[in-house]
Amino acid sequence: MTIKKVWICCAICAVGFFFHAAQVSAHSNSNEAGNPQQSQNSSSAQKNPDAEQTPGAKERDGQHDGQHDFDPLIGAWKYHLKRRLNPLTGSNAWVEFDGTGVCRKVWDGASLDQVELDGPTGHIEGLTLRVYNPQSHQWRLYWANKKVGILDPPQVGEFKNGRGEFFAQDTINGKTILIRFAWTNTTTDTPHFEQSFSDDGGKTWEVNWITDQTRVKDESDKAH
Repeated sequence: MTIKKVWICCAICAVGFFFHAAQVSAHSNSNEAGNPQQSQNSSSAQKNPDAEQTPGAKERDGQHDGQHDFDPLIGAWKYHLKRRLNPLTGSNAWVEFDGTGVCRKVWDGASLDQVELDGPTGHIEGLTLRVYNPQSHQWRLYWANKKVGILDPPQVGEFKNGRGEFFAQDTINGKTILIRFAWTNTTTDTPHFEQSFSDDGGKTWEVNWITDQTRVKDESDKAH
């Protein structure tokens, strides 16, 4: 083989070597960097644990913690009650009661009201148990009349913008109705409560129970 042929063979081998080295280098860099978009998404998911949460979980995390909503009612009260005698009949006959009551805290997110009222149609003695569910961020309100001795099905709801609304379903005279409890002014010394019925699926409501409370100052309050 001539010197010229040897030189040509060496040149061809060198070109092939450098071409192969360039391919190996490119492949190695690709394995290290990966897909840029995929790598960014993976890093973001690791840094953000909320990425694996459901939308419902995020909404619950951002909701108002209402376990102290009824704390302002703790204490002693005077009550004035107006009660519609025959709800959902078109009647506008009302009877009024006066009485006293007390609200006691059971634990954070639970309280118990006891009330005694007297009026021209008789005596009312009852209690309301309120329990807060921290998972659903809703209250359940259970009413019981001493004469009956049974807790009614709970009114379920929550406070929004200073107004608490709590709903349940019942039957009156063979017809299914909705019941709404509404609380306002709970952070004042004159909280207001209304009970309403609806026999058209909540399109219209008729108020049948109105309670106005006035806080009774204890001796420590009078001293200040």
